[in-house]
Amino acid sequence: MMGKGSVNHNTRAFSAKNVDKERSRDNVEFCHEDIKAVYHELFDEALERYNAKQKRSDRKIENYYEKIRQGKQEKLFYEVIFQIGNRDDMNARSEEGQLAKQILIDFMTDFQSRNPNLHVFSAHLHMDEETPHIHIDFVPVITGSKRGLDTRVSLKGALAEQGFEGGTRGATEWNQWIESEKKELAAVMERYGVEWLQKGTHNKHLSVLDYEKQE
Repeated sequence: MMGKGSVNHNTRAFSAKNVDKERSRDNVEFCHEDIKAVYHELFDEALERYNAKQKRSDRKIENYYEKIRQGKQEKLFYEVIFQIGNRDDMNARSEEGQLAKQILIDFMTDFQSRNPNLHVFSAHLHMDEETPHIHIDFVPVITGSKRGLDTRVSLKGALAEQGFEGGTRGATEWNQWIESEKKELAAVMERYGVEWLQKGTHNKHLSVLDYEKQE
């Protein structure tokens, strides 16, 4: 599912009431970059090219990070959360929970290479709540744009460049991409003898996979 995107929560800079601090040491941090530094890395050269073309000073962009932050078209970053099962069948304190942890670690290993247009700057696996789950925060990037900066933020465009183009209302770029990532996660689960029980697409938590352990 799409998360609210609280990096401070994900890094445990602060802990919510449902967090068991004694188990926070079991969490896994895959990466954690400063988002402002990431914006400089990704967009400074494109910003310089864009501003060089502007004949009017009022059309120049001083700070691309602030432009996106204050704008309404895109978010500074997006978050997706992946979880297997629930607190009853994959409780983080159980043996099954440890299995879920390893599956999610393996799933995350190739996430960035599968998604070259989604720059992951923060990713954390939490074992200190009821069910193991992973928060992945990313900046969606497109290149060769004819509008605005030639390299800029665009979730729809980034997913389209990866082959996910919207169709019907229910088959948006986001939903198509989530379905693809669910299949990637299911493939990892299968290697560990865990089967994805598909219960239809009505479940609002699109990235929470129900499962069946194969004997």
